[in-house]
Amino acid sequence: MNTDASPRPATVVTGGTRGIGAAIAERLAADGHDLFLTFRARRDEALELADRLRSGGTRIELLQLDLADLDAAATVLPEAISAFGTVTGLVNNAGITGRIGGFLDAPIEESELLFRVNVLAPIVLTRAAIRHMSTELGGTGGSIVNISSGAATTGSPHTYVPYSMSKAALNMLTVGTSKEFARAGVRVNTVSPGTTRTEIHADAGRPDAPDERASRIPMGRAGHPHEIAGAVAYLLSSDASYTSGADIRIAGGN
Repeated sequence: MNTDASPRPATVVTGGTRGIGAAIAERLAADGHDLFLTFRARRDEALELADRLRSGGTRIELLQLDLADLDAAATVLPEAISAFGTVTGLVNNAGITGRIGGFLDAPIEESELLFRVNVLAPIVLTRAAIRHMSTELGGTGGSIVNISSGAATTGSPHTYVPYSMSKAALNMLTVGTSKEFARAGVRVNTVSPGTTRTEIHADAGRPDAPDERASRIPMGRAGHPHEIAGAVAYLLSSDASYTSGADIRIAGGN
């Protein structure tokens, strides 16, 4: 928790009310962040999480939108800045996989939607965050964390090649912006989870995927959302003040 007199960090987390996003929100709240959380559906769950975190003293703002709508995505940072006065962190967490299956069976319309959510929306959000944070543009610096996937380096054959491609693109967003804006006080890093127990697998049509894959993971099990959240908290903290362009892989040894 923050114990000094400095302002509380204010962090935007997209897809911040379910799965890995909710675990990140819970960890950051415990570490003293105020939070601006976006979500697409299941408003009751979002309100329940917000109420629970507010009871611990965290300021929470919620925004419901579909990040596939890039005009809507462009409102996120301005809304957060209006709410908090400043934004010190951005976590590009929201993402979709598309249906699990072979490459030839993936509809191009599904891949287009996937790239809008997984790549284009993070570009829109990251540009807005850097314009706000950059010390060369009058800001005070900040930190951006992109939630990628171990799939970005495997290609995910027979599973979801377009998803793998989108996460590889997100990795390059980290690499390029971390170098371009390093002297402007903006750190950009990646966290790459492996198979993690969230509803994303059911959404992709394979709810048992974590158990099916467990035997191929060196640690013999899928991960849990809270095991991802700690790395995000580190990258947003002053402990990571000399860390930019990194990719922390949390994949049970894969």
